Amino acid sequence: MNTKVNQRQPSIERAFVSRFAMHMFFTILIIFILTFVGSRMFTHMDLNLYGYMVGTLVFLIGLFYRFLSWSERPPAKLMIKKGKKLIFRKRTAKTTTNDIALQRFIWNRGLYRWFQHMMMGWGVIISCLVTFPLVFGWMYFTMDDNGFYTVVFMGLNLMKISADGFLAFLFYNSLNITAIMVITGASMAIYRRLKNMQARAEQTVVFDFMPLYMLLFISISGLLLTVSNVFFKGFIQPELSLIHQFSVIVTLIYLPFGKLAHIPMRPLGVYVKNYREYYGNQSMKKCKVCSNEFVSTEQSKDVIDVLNQNAIEFKKEEGFHLAELCLPCRRNYRISKFSGVKTHLTKAKEANQDARG
Repeated sequence: MNTKVNQRQPSIERAFVSRFAMHMFFTILIIFILTFVGSRMFTHMDLNLYGYMVGTLVFLIGLFYRFLSWSERPPAKLMIKKGKKLIFRKRTAKTTTNDIALQRFIWNRGLYRWFQHMMMGWGVIISCLVTFPLVFGWMYFTMDDNGFYTVVFMGLNLMKISADGFLAFLFYNSLNITAIMVITGASMAIYRRLKNMQARAEQTVVFDFMPLYMLLFISISGLLLTVSNVFFKGFIQPELSLIHQFSVIVTLIYLPFGKLAHIPMRPLGVYVKNYREYYGNQSMKKCKVCSNEFVSTEQSKDVIDVLNQNAIEFKKEEGFHLAELCLPCRRNYRISKFSGVKTHLTKAKEANQDARG
């Protein structure tokens, strides 16, 4: 049995104990090659950033583990398989812009929450885009005698900028700007979760508040480094640097396993949106009770197939599968099983049935 399974695997997979080990090996190998090329054979590596490098590698290992664990589940396998076929649709670019860049799905929940997410999300993303190339030596700066910096990216001289120019100012202060963005977003999120009664009932300190406190600590300690260097001539700068580096490393290690994991995993939402739009345009499934269209025919069929793979049977004596009912009718059907009253056959509409967001 095991021999047959091994024979079906590509030969390269048999060289590793697991798919996780294989993916991590090639990921670290690619990073090593990029660092070798980008830093001009490791001649432009900053020793002060080695802690961040170790934290980033541990973060990648955790992220791969989290993704591969999720992708092995039958529903995820199906979504990835069909999502790959739809990734080159014309609407993919629009979906990516609306859902990832502009976060329009948050806009539907209110301006306050949208601005909070934009500040926090883009603050974290831009910080990573700035920090990771510096940590791995993909980008660095050299200064000429004429007061100009040369921006080097992947071993190539990208541009020359004046040390006193606007671009230089942005390079110097990019992480300060993103820190202010993160502090703004995280503070707004904490305020909402403390004041909103529904949010207070649903939140927990460890899962919901601790990630925000960690982001605040990183951002504030990073700003204090700038304040120390600019206004206090580097007062306790080494101590602040170690504190900031430690907080970043701990957060990177924690990130794949906590609530913040949705930041790197969010692009997978494009697969889901493409799947719903594409198959929804083909044909919609009507609820077996109220006859309202609620999902695509393909999605209803896929749900039933996935449940069958896991030996979960929701075929009811009334002749329908539970996945063939819309959410309101499904809830009412379950109530009917407890109450003995056929509530799923009533025409009453739920108060929040059409709520958005």
